[in-house]
Amino acid sequence: MSGAPAPLCPSAQPQMEGARAFGVVGGVPEARRVSWIERPVPVTPELLALSAPVPPTRVMRFAARCQEGACSHFDGRDCRLASRIVAMLDPVVGAPPPCPIRADCRWWRQEGREACARCPQIITETVDPPEIYERASTPEPRARIEASR
Repeated sequence: MSGAPAPLCPSAQPQMEGARAFGVVGGVPEARRVSWIERPVPVTPELLALSAPVPPTRVMRFAARCQEGACSHFDGRDCRLASRIVAMLDPVVGAPPPCPIRADCRWWRQEGREACARCPQIITETVDPPEIYERASTPEPRARIEASR
């Protein structure tokens, strides 16, 4: 598997190289959910402008190659964000929803169905998120990760 490209991060930022929109946020403020689009769409200025006046990360989910060591959530082997989401958040679906990036998704490869059962509630940027979401999305200090090994 050496030399294989890094898996996709399903919580990428739109400015990351090769980023694609793969979901659209909908629902009511207290129960926002992501619906997956059939095929990921390359990020363009026109696509990002569709969310105006709010930031695109409030209304779309983006995927891009996992940044691994350059990401504060990566511990050298695993995505700690995926681990915390599975450990801290309740599932919101009973079966993995249709997802256009699953085959290449780091969360799926690492956490499987448990990540997919929580993924539709993950909104990259929210206004006044519940405290549990903030705790789940806050990276652990690298020193603490190293000490836990």
